[in-house]
Amino acid sequence: MFPDLTRDDVFRLETRRLWLRWPRLADAQAVVRLAGEKAVADMTARIPHPYHPDQAERFIFQARRSNANGEGLQLAITPKGKPNSLIGMVGIGPDPETGKPNLGYWLGMPSWGQGYATEAARALIDAFFAYGEGDEITACARVINPASRRVLEKCGFAYQGAGLSQLPARCGLYPVDHFRLDRRTWESLKAWGHTGFIPEPASVEVEMDRSISLAS
Repeated sequence: MFPDLTRDDVFRLETRRLWLRWPRLADAQAVVRLAGEKAVADMTARIPHPYHPDQAERFIFQARRSNANGEGLQLAITPKGKPNSLIGMVGIGPDPETGKPNLGYWLGMPSWGQGYATEAARALIDAFFAYGEGDEITACARVINPASRRVLEKCGFAYQGAGLSQLPARCGLYPVDHFRLDRRTWESLKAWGHTGFIPEPASVEVEMDRSISLAS
C-alpha cells in the first residue's frame, strides 16, 4: 500500500503547524492519557475504554510493524518544534471489511477545535496519492460525530451513505456515515487550491541521523 520511502522509522511529514512521525514506545503514556478519554474512545472503532498501558504498547508495536511492511502508515501527530509531544494519531490502513485503504484519526481533547485533524489528514492523504499507487481512500464517522464528518468533508471526501458498522471496542453494530475520496478528485482540488489544499505534496523529511532511539 505504501512505498519503501515510508517504511523506515525516520520518515516524517511536515505541515504548517505539525510534524507527523512514526509512533514510538515512549508515546504509550500519552496515548493512554489522551485516547483513553471516554469522549475520544467512544468515537472510534478500536480504542477501548478504559485504555490499559499494555494495550497502548501493543497498538504502537502493531502500527510500527504495519508501517515497516508497507501495509499501512500510522503516524503520531505532534506540534512542530515538539516532536516528542504526541497529541493524536492519523493513519491509512486496509479496511477490515473491504481491504480498501481507509483513513482514521483521533486527537486528544486539549487539541480539539484547532484544525489539527484536518491538517494532519490532508498531509497523509497527499502522501498516499503522491507516493503510492492507490486510487481511492475510504473513511467513516459515527453519525453522532459531526466534527469528524467535517474533517472528511474539508479533505474532499464525498458522502456515500449511512449504514451499520461493527465497532469492536464498542461491542456491537453502530450507525456510521461512509465516505470516499479518489485520486482524481484530490488532484483537482489541489489544482484549484480549494479549502486550503497545498499545490505540492506535503514536505517529507527522511533523516539519516539515528542518534535518537525509536524503540518498538
